[in-house]
Amino acid sequence: MRPAQQRSWSCRWFRILAVIGGSGVVGFLLLWAHAFWGFPFQAQRHGRVPLTPAWALECWLWEDDANTAEAVRELLAGYAAHDLPVRTILLDSPWSERYNDFSVDTRRYPDPARFFGELQTNGYRVVLWMTPMVNSRNRDTAVRDATDFAEQARHRGFLAGGGHEIRWWKGTGAFIDYTNPEALQWWHGLQQQVFDWGIDGWKLDGTDTLFSGPGFLPYQRTHAGWLSTRAYMDLYAREEYRHGLTRNPEFIVLTRAIDDRYFPLSHPEGFAPLDAAPVTWVGDRTHEWSSKSAGASDADAMRSSFSLRDRGFEGALRDILASAAKGYCVVGDDIAGYHGPEPIPPRLYIRWAQFAAFTGLFLNGGHGERRLWKRSAEELEIIRRFAWLHTELVPYLFTHVARCHEGGAPLMRPQPGPYHYLLGDDLLVAPIHRDEPDHSVVLPAGRWRHLFDDREVLVGPRTLTRRFELDEFPVYVRDGSVLPLEVRRSYTGFGDASSSNLVTWAVWPRGTNHFEVRHPEGCGQTRLTVESGPALRLSLSGVPKAHRLRIHHSSAPGEVRCDGEPLSPEAWHYDAARQHLWITRRQPGNNRYEIH
Repeated sequence: MRPAQQRSWSCRWFRILAVIGGSGVVGFLLLWAHAFWGFPFQAQRHGRVPLTPAWALECWLWEDDANTAEAVRELLAGYAAHDLPVRTILLDSPWSERYNDFSVDTRRYPDPARFFGELQTNGYRVVLWMTPMVNSRNRDTAVRDATDFAEQARHRGFLAGGGHEIRWWKGTGAFIDYTNPEALQWWHGLQQQVFDWGIDGWKLDGTDTLFSGPGFLPYQRTHAGWLSTRAYMDLYAREEYRHGLTRNPEFIVLTRAIDDRYFPLSHPEGFAPLDAAPVTWVGDRTHEWSSKSAGASDADAMRSSFSLRDRGFEGALRDILASAAKGYCVVGDDIAGYHGPEPIPPRLYIRWAQFAAFTGLFLNGGHGERRLWKRSAEELEIIRRFAWLHTELVPYLFTHVARCHEGGAPLMRPQPGPYHYLLGDDLLVAPIHRDEPDHSVVLPAGRWRHLFDDREVLVGPRTLTRRFELDEFPVYVRDGSVLPLEVRRSYTGFGDASSSNLVTWAVWPRGTNHFEVRHPEGCGQTRLTVESGPALRLSLSGVPKAHRLRIHHSSAPGEVRCDGEPLSPEAWHYDAARQHLWITRRQPGNNRYEIH
C-alpha cells in the first residue's frame, strides 16, 4: 500500500471507529486495536518483500561500547589480521552531535569525510543508526540541550502532535511528521551530508512504537490528519527506505520484524511492513541461552520481567522463525545477544554464530568483547569457519531472496522439530539451542546427508539424537541438491584460495535436478543441470562462468569427459577419503560433463 493510501485508510478508519467508540467499551477496544494492528489487516497492509542486495547478506560487524573512529579502525584491522570476513560496519548511537541531527560528532569521528572514504576504499559498507525523534534533551551526545533545534522544527510545523514530547531511552523529544512534505524536505536535507559520504543504510531503531499523544493515547494529529501508532510505524520504515533508494540504488534499512519485548500482542503482524524490510532483526537479546531458564537468578528474572517470553537465544530463535512464518525474508539478530551478563559464555557465542551462518543476517556486535582474538582460540577458529561459510553461501542465499522478492517463499521456512527450518529448498537446520551434550534432529521425509560429512545417507522421516562436538553443527542437505557457492578460503571444506573468482557448485547427484543461480552483479543467471544414470551428466547453461565442481561420488571415476573430450588429469581429481570428485575449469564456458 502506498504511503498516501495508507494515510487515507488510517484517517478514514479513525473517523469511523471514533463514531463507534461513542458506544462504549467495544468501541474503545476497537480504537486501541486499530492503533497497533491497523485496518485493514495484513493482506492489504504489506506489500512485496524488497530485493535485498547481496552485500547485505555478507557478514556485519559493530560494537557499542566505545563508539569512536579509533575503535572502529582497531576492530576492522583486527578482523582483517585474523582473516575474519566483514562486509558491513554498523555505527550505532551516539555518532551525531545531537540525536538525529545527522551531523557527525567530530570528537568521536574526526575528519568524517576521510573516515567514510577510507571505509569505502577498503570495500566496507556503512550503516548508521537513527530514530524519528527530534530531541530537545539528549542523554549522551556532544550537545545535551537541543531546545533550539527542537523548537525550530516545532515552530515550522514539522513535528507530529504539534511537538508533543515523550521521554525515551536517549532523552526527550517529539516525532518528525512523515506526512508533511516540507518536514520531509528539511529532514532529508539534514541527512544529505552523510549520503554524500556514501552511506549504504539506516538501522531504524524502535521509537516509532512509542508514537502516542497525551495520556498515552496511541494517536497523534499530523499534517495529513489523525495517525495511529501502527500507521506511523509503517511510514517511518517506508519513507526512510524510499528516500534512501533515491540516493543509493543498493540502499537498505535494518528494521525490526517480530519482537515480543514490549507486549507480545501489540504488533502481531510485525513491526515493519514487509515492503520496507530488506533486512530485519528481532530486538535486543541477552547473553544467555534463555532468560527464562529454571536456574535464572532474581536479577535475570527482574531484567526480563517486562517480557512474557524469553530474551535469550531461545527467544531469538522463536521470534526469528515467527518472523519468517509472517513472510519476512532476511531475518537475524545480534550474535550472542546485544547485552546482559558478562562475560559472554563461549559456548553460547559459538552456537549462536553457527546458527547465524545459516540465516540471511550474520550480525556480530553489541556490548561485550567482540574481538575474537582476545577471547579463546577455540572461539576464534570455529566462528571464523562459520563466518566464511556464511559468506560462501551468498549466491545460494541471494537466489532464494530474489525468488522471495518475486513472490516465492521466504528464505527460512519453519519445520517440525524445535526451532528447525529449511534454509531455501535444500538445507535443513536444527539449531543447538541449549548447552547440553546431546541434540535431537527431526528429519523430514526424503534422503538427507550431513552437510559436513556427506558420506552417509539418512532416510526420513525419523528423529536422530547424537552428540555434536563444539565445532560441529546439525545442518543436513537434501540428497540430489545443487548448491552454488562463492569460496575464497579453505576453512569450510568447499575449496580453498584457488577457488576465488570461480563459481563453486556443490553437487549431491540423485535423479535429475538443477539449480539456477542469480548473479548479484546483475549479469543474469547460470543453470547447472545434473542427470544421474549409467553415466553422470552435468551441463551448464546461461551466463558462462569459470567454475569448480565438487561432486559427491562414492567411488573414483574411470573417466571424466568435458564436451565429449577426456579431461586431463590436471583438470580433475578424486578425494577418496571424503568421496568428492573435483573438476576445475578456469575459462568461462557452458560445458557438458560426463563421468563414467
